[in-house]
Amino acid sequence: MPAPPDADADLMLRVKRGDREAFDALMQRWQQPVISFVYRTLPDADEAEDLSQAVFVQLWKSAGRYEVSARFSTFLFTIARNLCLNELRRRARHPADSLDEAPPDDEAHPYRQIEDRREASASDATQSAELVTKVQEALDALPEKQRTAILLCREGELSYEEIADLLGTSLQATKSLIHRGRETLKARLKPYLRTGEWS
Repeated sequence: MPAPPDADADLMLRVKRGDREAFDALMQRWQQPVISFVYRTLPDADEAEDLSQAVFVQLWKSAGRYEVSARFSTFLFTIARNLCLNELRRRARHPADSLDEAPPDDEAHPYRQIEDRREASASDATQSAELVTKVQEALDALPEKQRTAILLCREGELSYEEIADLLGTSLQATKSLIHRGRETLKARLKPYLRTGEWS
């Protein structure tokens, strides 16, 4: 007898039947992980909000073709990844329309997940802001599949198997993507980290 679907898949099956309450429950549970993933891919707070809303609009529109062949999170982050890639392609075609400025220096930004620094000195705050910028630059420089695999691993609560399914790669290839991406990040960020270790 097959294993029962996870709770999110069960909710999505209800959404498929037009259940708005089930959709609201999924949105409440997954909105923050989706916003975090989108923000890490396209580091603009307003755009992250807008695009995450588009992810859930697309989720609602795609409900009719949902099948419990994988975890719900894989289905959801496939939509998020595709919309992010579409936006990146749009920016490449129309660079004047995109916001090319650096992410804001607001250390309390909700999507950066930086520890509370109310007690930090101005020097520490400056170093921390610089580290955030360097991390984002290092992530942006990774090949797209490596970057997506790492972001899904860190932000999306997905297993390696689910990330492999989403990326259309084997489990071994996915593990290799994540390992190589982490090693590249560690090498690029070593000058900015006291321990020289990627956590």
